[in-house]
Amino acid sequence: PVSSTLYGARFLTGEIGGSVTHQCFYSIMPANKHDRKYWCKIAGSGVCYTVISTTGYTSKDHAGRVSLEDIPQNGTFMVTMTELKKSDTGTYRCGIGTTNRDLYVNLNLTVLADAGALRPTELIQGELRGSVTVLCPPGDTQGGEKRFWCKLGRTSCALIADTNGYVGKSYQGRIFITPQESSGAFKILINDLKKEDSGLYRCGTGSLSSQNSPRMVALQVTAASTLPKRPKFLSGTVGGSLSWKCHYDPKGNYEKKYLCRWKEASCSLLVDTDGFVHESYKGRIQIASSDQENGTYTVVMSHLREEDAGWYWCGAKNGHTEHTSSVKLRIQKENCSSQDPETSTLVKPTLSSSPTTYSTPTQRSITGLMYVIGTVTESTSTLLPTAPSSTFVTSASKIYRKSSSRESHLLPVVLPALILLIFVTTLALIKIKLRKETGK
Repeated sequence: PVSSTLYGARFLTGEIGGSVTHQCFYSIMPANKHDRKYWCKIAGSGVCYTVISTTGYTSKDHAGRVSLEDIPQNGTFMVTMTELKKSDTGTYRCGIGTTNRDLYVNLNLTVLADAGALRPTELIQGELRGSVTVLCPPGDTQGGEKRFWCKLGRTSCALIADTNGYVGKSYQGRIFITPQESSGAFKILINDLKKEDSGLYRCGTGSLSSQNSPRMVALQVTAASTLPKRPKFLSGTVGGSLSWKCHYDPKGNYEKKYLCRWKEASCSLLVDTDGFVHESYKGRIQIASSDQENGTYTVVMSHLREEDAGWYWCGAKNGHTEHTSSVKLRIQKENCSSQDPETSTLVKPTLSSSPTTYSTPTQRSITGLMYVIGTVTESTSTLLPTAPSSTFVTSASKIYRKSSSRESHLLPVVLPALILLIFVTTLALIKIKLRKETGK
């Protein structure tokens, strides 16, 4: 079965007497680097007979007119067939492994009398979490047709993005198809590279099925990366300000740094180091500082608005190459009410029903009084109801004062009961005394 760790063009065209070169791309892993690489042709029986392999074997029918070059450091091997014959037309397989049924990719070779101009596949390597620039050749010079970027699969090319506004879900905020130059050429910029971005791609104009100056690109994303993980999201408040650092390769000689706003595979320039500022951002955006040694520059946005929420791209340009990164801003409405964490901590005890929470001497004496009288059976939390939120206080001394004042309200109830108890006890003592005297 075809593995995602191996890929190459699915169609190859050559002309009689001419030559073709096919590139097969694989993940740069120790196992892949040292395994046997092969090129075989599938017979009518379904068996794939080896044409050439890295073990030194070459079939008699292709002796002297086929070669295989393995470049493990690039994760690719190239097969070149010369002196093409009509009989060379057929289905071939490039693969890795000890047998011709291991890791492989099938392709169809067509040999014609006149094949016209052929374009080789371009290899582009990118670093995990880094960015790449793909230069697409001139096509529709009028600029009327849509430009696209698609990924080749088994039978078709799956659309990734186009200039009609389509962007695949996994590419939101990280792919930009630039406007066409006067020659009709344009660029594909991709950042925040992922391992699964590796594969074979096409860029062109018009429909996906057209062959209007298509560029075939093999993108390889290295598994190891020297680039650190950086935050992809920033939060700000309406009316507030934000600043963040944009990163680029300090070794590069970039003539311009910029910030643009991304939307639907396009990016509108907002500010650059040449002094340009977009009309709607004047007075509230600037590139505040630049550190060439560390490869950073700082962008500051102030007077934030709700509509500022969205994707932004940092970019550093050096000729056709652009180093880019993306960040998404989240803008929140200003919070009208704020709670002091210290206040929250202090009022926490008043929300508890546990008697142990209240350990002041006054509270203990009241609890003791209730026990002696024996007329009250409810807990302390009932006698000391929770203060409503409108009476929250911000100091411990005030809390105790508030508690004491609530206890004073209990005196009109407790005091008469105590007096009555004394009165009844006195009467009982007098009655006992009288009985004794009468008995005498």
